[in-house]
Amino acid sequence: MIATTKDWLKASWDASKYMLRPMNGRAPSGGPSVSTPVMVPIRSLGPSYRERITAHLLQLEPADRYLRFGYAANDEQIRRYADQLDFERDEIFGIYNRRLELIAMAHLAFSEHPEHKHCAEFGVSVLKQARGRGFGARLFERAVMHARNEGVNMLFIHALSENTAMLKIARNAGATVRRDGSESEAYLQLPPASLDTRVAELVEQQFAEVDYQLKKQAKQFWSFLAGVQEVRSGVRNARHQSAE
Repeated sequence: MIATTKDWLKASWDASKYMLRPMNGRAPSGGPSVSTPVMVPIRSLGPSYRERITAHLLQLEPADRYLRFGYAANDEQIRRYADQLDFERDEIFGIYNRRLELIAMAHLAFSEHPEHKHCAEFGVSVLKQARGRGFGARLFERAVMHARNEGVNMLFIHALSENTAMLKIARNAGATVRRDGSESEAYLQLPPASLDTRVAELVEQQFAEVDYQLKKQAKQFWSFLAGVQEVRSGVRNARHQSAE
């Protein structure tokens, strides 16, 4: 029992260190990028977030839609994609800003074929204003962790050869990349799950949930305050008009 407790404590500590990862940030004065430890809350998204997922994808510019889907997806095709997401089989991860806008998301699609049940495919999208912060890489790491815990041993990334950002993430993770004309296939062999990966995922889930609830409360408070200010402004204007 003592050994087991020590293992859990060590895994919890390692999970905390894993979440505090150096990320690129821009200097306030517009100077060179700096590396600062930042905890990035990544939340698992369920069916109730389908509309937000759709809204996120619709914000992608034409060039980004092309890189994400491999073709110039129009609004209707994006809505169809979002409507067909299988939240019971697959896993969707998202990163929110302070206004609870979905600025980055990843789709970890598990194979439906019984012979390939240990395989999954990864896709990611990041809004233009959220680029350069390492969100794509963090979503990839989060997806890899979940995939391992679900028994996946082979992760695939299908991308256009010009999608250098995605292919760089794959290569940095040790994936093998094969190019076939305008398209590339990357595959990464995953080690089995461990106590560290299971505890790390639990810690990340809890942290992301707490972060989301805090942002939600803050947004509700500021909305309430804005309403109060509007009422006060209306009363003040009414007083001025009556005084005249």
